[in-house]
Amino acid sequence: MSTAIPPRTTSAPTSSPASAPSAPAPVPAAAPPAVPAAARGPRVDWRIRFAVLAVVWGFSFLLIKVGTSAYAPFQVTFGRLLFGTLVLAAAMAVRRTGLPRGARTWAHLTVAAFFLNALPFSLFAFAELTIPSTLAGICNATSPLWGMALSLVALSEDRPTRRRVAGLGLGFLGVLTVLGAWQGFSGVDMTGTAMALLASLSYPVGWIYVRRTLAGREESHLSLTGAQLLLATGQLAVVTPLFTSWPEEFPLVPLLAVVALGALGTGFAMLVQYGIVSEVGPTTGQMVTYFIPVIATAAGVTLLDERLTWNTPVGALIVLAGAALTQSRTGAPPRAK
Repeated sequence: MSTAIPPRTTSAPTSSPASAPSAPAPVPAAAPPAVPAAARGPRVDWRIRFAVLAVVWGFSFLLIKVGTSAYAPFQVTFGRLLFGTLVLAAAMAVRRTGLPRGARTWAHLTVAAFFLNALPFSLFAFAELTIPSTLAGICNATSPLWGMALSLVALSEDRPTRRRVAGLGLGFLGVLTVLGAWQGFSGVDMTGTAMALLASLSYPVGWIYVRRTLAGREESHLSLTGAQLLLATGQLAVVTPLFTSWPEEFPLVPLLAVVALGALGTGFAMLVQYGIVSEVGPTTGQMVTYFIPVIATAAGVTLLDERLTWNTPVGALIVLAGAALTQSRTGAPPRAK
C-alpha cells in the first residue's frame, strides 16, 4: 500500500505497490548525501523494520473492516488521512521540514493526493462493506500488475519483454482464480471486488502522474508526502459531510481501529517505508508487496473468522508470482559512461 511520493534514488526505475506496493517506479533523482554512521546514532536493522511494515500494512485491511462496522466509509477514510497527516506533521516538526512552495507543485500534489490517497482509501473502505478483508488484501497485490500494464503505455523507458508480459498474464489469471471464474464468480460480490481492484489501479495511475510531474523536485520526500496527505485530508473533509451524517455515537473499538489505521498504517508506515528504501534501495523495499496479502489473509481468517476456500490462497500465490515476474529484469545493467 505504498501511498506516498517515492523517495529519490539513483537506482534504475522499477515497478512496484502497494498500497503501497503500488508504484510503477520511484522518482529518479539525486541520492541523498551519505551520513556518517556515528552521526546517525543507533537504528533498528532494516529487516526488522521491513517485517514491521509488512505487518502494519497487512493488518490495515482488518482495521478497515473493523472501522466500517460502525462508521461510514468516507468517515473511516477521513479519520485515516487525518491521523496519518498528524504523524507526518509531527515528523516534519521534529526534522524542521517545511511544506513545499509554488502553486504548480501544489496543483500536482492535489492530483497525486486524489489518486494515491483519497480515491483508493475510499474505494477500499466501500469495498470492505461487502467483501472480506482477505479479498481486499489480495486485490491490493494486483497493483504491480496494473502498474506494469500502464507503464508499457505511458512510460517509454518500460519496454515489454516476454517474461514481463508472461507475468502480467499470469497475474491476472491468478485474479480469476481468486474470484472463482470457472464457477461464474458465484459467492463473490462483484461490486465490492471491482471497487478493490479499481483502488489497486488508482495507485499506479498516481505514481505515473508523479513521475511525469514531480520527478527531481528539490523538496524532501517528507515535505512532499506531508503536503500530499494534507491535501487528501482536505479533499475528504469536503466530501465526507456531503455524503454522511455526524455519528450519533462513537464505538470505542472501531474508533481505535481508525486511529491505528491512520497513525500506524498511513503515517508511521510511510516513514518506515522511506527509511527502508533509502537504506537498501527500491528493489528490496518493494518486496514488502508480496507479504501484505499473506498477512491480510492470516489476520482476516484468524481474527475475523472470514471464510477461506482453496482457490483464494492458490490464486493469491499466482498473483504474487505474476507480479514478481513483471518486476524482473533480464540482462546486465548498462555501464556508466
